[in-house]
Order: sequence, then C-alpha cells, then structure tokens
Amino acid sequence: MAVLYTAEAVATGAGRDGHVRSSDGLLDFDLAKPREMGGRGGAPNPELLFAAGYAACFHNALLGVLKRAGVESHDSTVTARVGIGRNESGVGFGLSVTLRVSLPGVDEGAAKELVDKAHQICPYSNATRGNIDVALELV
Repeated sequence: MAVLYTAEAVATGAGRDGHVRSSDGLLDFDLAKPREMGGRGGAPNPELLFAAGYAACFHNALLGVLKRAGVESHDSTVTARVGIGRNESGVGFGLSVTLRVSLPGVDEGAAKELVDKAHQICPYSNATRGNIDVALELV
C-alpha cells in the first residue's frame, strides 16, 4: 500500500487518565476513564475517539458510494457506538461497534445495499473486519 497520509499521536501520563497530543498540535487534551468503568469521566476516552473516527470515516465511504451510484440523500448520518467489555476468556478487554446509518429519502432495500458497499471500502471497517463485531443498522 502506498501511504498517502500518516497521523501521529503521543500518549503520556496515566493511560486512560493521561494525555494525548497529535504531532501537528490539532489534538492536545487530557483523557479520563469513563464513570461506567470506575473513572471520573468528563473528558474524552479512547472509545469515544474511536467512535468519532469510525463515524466520520464510514460516512465518507458512504458518501462516495452514494455518489458513484448516482443516489442523493440529504442529511445522511452515521452514528458509531463503540462498546468495551471483558473478553469471553475474562482476560483483557474487547470492543464492539454498532454503526447506525440514516439515509433519508432512500428506500430500505437500496439503503442496505449502499451501506453494505460502504462497509467493504471503509478503512475502519477493513481494519476491524474479523477482529471485532461490527453491526450495521439502518435507522
């Protein structure tokens, strides 16, 4: 693969309660473990950042699929829900993802086909395929 862009970020401090900074300075903030995991909450966490990245990436893939198919859908949205929990083995943690896609004005059959195509080309989907559960939902 010919790399077109490389994002770089450095994590320091106490992991989930530490700090992250991107090499370009666009990201520079403290992290906080979510309250649901015994933390203080009130700041971004790795799952939140992953959800934001996956939602944006999948939406971009979907817009490309729509354009190539000649389909217009105004106000389309992708919501990524990233869950974290103990692995089935009880050792370590794993992730799950649900992508909730809204394609107003596109009939359900066509929308499902378009979403499935986006799932095949999205870099996040390709990176997670076979590694974690990713559910696609039309809303």
